[in-house]
Amino acid sequence: MTRPIIGRVVPEQWRSTGAPAPLREPGTARIAVDLLGGDHAPAVVVDGALRAVQDDPSLHLTLVGPAEAAGAVLDALDPAEHHRITTVPGGSAAEAVAAGLADALVSAGDTAVTVLSAARALGRWPGVRRPPLAAVLPTAAGRLVLLDVGSSVDPDEPALAMHARLGAAYAAVVHDLPDPRVGLLTIGTEPGKGDRLRRSAPRLLEALPLRYTGLVEGSDVVLGTAADVVVTDGFTGNVLLKALEAAHGAEQADDSRAAVLLGVRGIVVVCHGAATGPDLAGGIGFAAGLHRRAALAAIAELMSYNEVSHE
Repeated sequence: MTRPIIGRVVPEQWRSTGAPAPLREPGTARIAVDLLGGDHAPAVVVDGALRAVQDDPSLHLTLVGPAEAAGAVLDALDPAEHHRITTVPGGSAAEAVAAGLADALVSAGDTAVTVLSAARALGRWPGVRRPPLAAVLPTAAGRLVLLDVGSSVDPDEPALAMHARLGAAYAAVVHDLPDPRVGLLTIGTEPGKGDRLRRSAPRLLEALPLRYTGLVEGSDVVLGTAADVVVTDGFTGNVLLKALEAAHGAEQADDSRAAVLLGVRGIVVVCHGAATGPDLAGGIGFAAGLHRRAALAAIAELMSYNEVSHE
């Protein structure tokens, strides 16, 4: 048995137990939160959700998961704020976005599961076979987009090329960089350095309609002077990201503690499994910010423009 929710037909178990958030309230961001995602879920997710909704009066949450966990959020809020919470006892956060219950999703659950469910529920952009996770890192020169950081651990050359395009478009839109510099992470800046993938990928990267500046090393990621976007495989990117998080600790920027999945038809923010309550709150705020600035539509438009220009 199904029933329509916001213009979509969804399974009966998706009937929410709270009032849906307004669709056109100015500044409103409706974020679906995976209550069971994370090493210490649901307690840490409940904490993060509470922090986020208390910090942002225009935020509405769709809490996906056990009723008792969602109830803990409602119990801690003033009853006058309960209209800002929608609870969905079953399904996934990605399905909540696909069903129109939310504008974006946040999860600290298993990365592979989150990426797969998002790709299936929301769909991928044309030409994107392996959607990458992009993280924003603080550097000595400002900030830098690193991708992939865990979604595609063994990409091929075309996948890296697509990741470079997505990363460049993301940096252009979100960081207001009209011509971001894109580098390929390897073990040296001399031509031919690295493994087979790193030796063969530059040929494709050089042909892209973007500002490819060549090979970069790990030190360049820290300094931020050689590139604004650094492309690598998900295995190397994840190792580097976690090492930098451990080294910098609380100095990391809020949006560097969450990664955004690029190349799918919806805003998907992934926090790591060991995320704390403040980390989850930061991830929710990050997702809300991307929605409010219509980042996804702008990135998609830029990708389309680049594709046409390249042809």
